[in-house]
Amino acid sequence: MADTRQRLIDGAIETIRAHGLTGTTARSIAATAGVNQALVFYHFGSVHDLLRAACLAATRARVEPFVGRLDQVTDLRQLLALGSSLHTEERAEGNVMVLAQLLAGAQTSPELADATSAALRLWITPIENALTRLLTGSPVAGLVDTAGLARAVSAGFIGLELYEGVDPAGARAALDALDRLAVLIEVVDELGPVAHRALRAKLRKKKRDL
Repeated sequence: MADTRQRLIDGAIETIRAHGLTGTTARSIAATAGVNQALVFYHFGSVHDLLRAACLAATRARVEPFVGRLDQVTDLRQLLALGSSLHTEERAEGNVMVLAQLLAGAQTSPELADATSAALRLWITPIENALTRLLTGSPVAGLVDTAGLARAVSAGFIGLELYEGVDPAGARAALDALDRLAVLIEVVDELGPVAHRALRAKLRKKKRDL
């Protein structure tokens, strides 16, 4: 039973990679998994429930080793380099495309929206924790919404999968811009305490004026 369930989960992911979400049906998943179509409904109740389980299972499998690599990151540039490396790995394996397909389907399906939101949180939470750790003590720490930044970084790396297909140079420029932002924050962190206090005061004033 457990083996069949796992084969269906793996089959669902492989079917999305091969045929996209529109070509992912109970029949095509069962064919990929090498099982009877009725087993989709026996084990999961519906194709949407299978896709939810597959999305979460596949994401957990990728996030677990990523968290270990995140723990070794010591600055924002390393964090972005890790994100870029991970994006390249995930893109090569077709995992970013799978998530992008599910996100597209989520626009019209509450069931898929719930599943992809849960999968995204699995990525976002460790990134947010890493950002909180890396920004501790920085003069910009109290002015940066780390939760929002974590979501922006995650969304950016997922969106690059779609952007790279039509504008590879633009996608590279987006990554370079993030890298320059990380360098800027590093330069700010290296300023002396007097400069830190002046910068904090200036940033707080700008924030109030917004």
